[in-house]
Amino acid sequence: MNRHPSLFVAVVLLATTSSIVIAQEPGASPSDQSLSRAKRLMRKIDNDGNGTFEKAESVRTWKRYQQLDADGDDRLTVQELGSDRTGYLQTGGRRSLDVVYKTIGNRELLLDLYYSTGMNPSDRCPVIIYTHGGGWAAGSKQGAARGSFAKVFLDLVGRGFAVASVDYRLCKPDSGVAMRDCVIDCKDAVRYLAKHSDSLGLDAGEFFVMGDSAGGQIAQMLLLSPPESLSGDPGLASTTFQLVAGVSWYGPCDFERMDLFNHDDRPDFRDRFEPRILGTSGGSDAVAAKPESLDIKLQRYREISPVNYLTGDSPPLLMIQGDKDTTIPVKHAYYMKERAEAVSAPVEIMIVRNAGHNWRMVDVEIDPSRKAIESRTVQFFVDHRQ
Repeated sequence: MNRHPSLFVAVVLLATTSSIVIAQEPGASPSDQSLSRAKRLMRKIDNDGNGTFEKAESVRTWKRYQQLDADGDDRLTVQELGSDRTGYLQTGGRRSLDVVYKTIGNRELLLDLYYSTGMNPSDRCPVIIYTHGGGWAAGSKQGAARGSFAKVFLDLVGRGFAVASVDYRLCKPDSGVAMRDCVIDCKDAVRYLAKHSDSLGLDAGEFFVMGDSAGGQIAQMLLLSPPESLSGDPGLASTTFQLVAGVSWYGPCDFERMDLFNHDDRPDFRDRFEPRILGTSGGSDAVAAKPESLDIKLQRYREISPVNYLTGDSPPLLMIQGDKDTTIPVKHAYYMKERAEAVSAPVEIMIVRNAGHNWRMVDVEIDPSRKAIESRTVQFFVDHRQ
């Protein structure tokens, strides 16, 4: 990729994929790129294949995009979808959006790459890989552009970091996707970025991770499990990577210890994650779908529990959890810290009082504040930059 300041607009055809990465100069017209994204999105949400998306096809999806219905006819065209600017970080700098990092069947998996605004174009950026939340069954890479995530990432791109926000397969009913597949996809995204770090202008020696909720578990898995484990795309399997540090916002650490999910010690507590853990897996090292023995089931639960990968050589991890969280109870942070101390692994925890999931206030204002959470997150990455 040509990185001369006067030649910011570049097209790189990567040999191992069909993706075209377009790096835009601030202020350049996004029309062609927006249209390309809109066509991809239309293929995803147009269930009846008529070339437009109607409200009746999915009320839930419609609510997300209804503000783009300029003529109010309860249907969206590709042109209307192409007018969406809300799902992407507005950094004012160079971006590569909807990069195809791998293809499974006829589905392309995408990531967005936002470059540092505080470095010269010829410099290689350290990169933070963001894995979104949503219970492994919802959410998208567009989450990076919302709320506290946008504040954190906009701060970080101004401090010399790049940010890569990753989409992965979701555990939808009858999708054949298990939780381990979500991890595999995100590992492949990291492998892709490492394999093409030269052409993408990234520093392969400074990869970081961050995730929230389900994405927090995925971020922990990326950080702590061996890079070669949970292999996916054969074209990426031989690519190694090294992660420097990571942050998990209200992410679970252990699925074998189901008591960690029981915030109020109810005796009738049930395992709500089993269908997502034991679903059919598309990974190359898959354990049999629908395990018939307790041993195989236990293997699957342990495989996707980040706590099991802690060692004295683990990269630093910061877990931030709310003490009133009923979705992912604060017990996970305390248990991770306990297990980390037993093996001398570098794990820090920050407990937010009066905070539920997604930093929702419970009864009184959260303490520390949301701004303090954002600042601690940014500073953690800055402090561990090499």
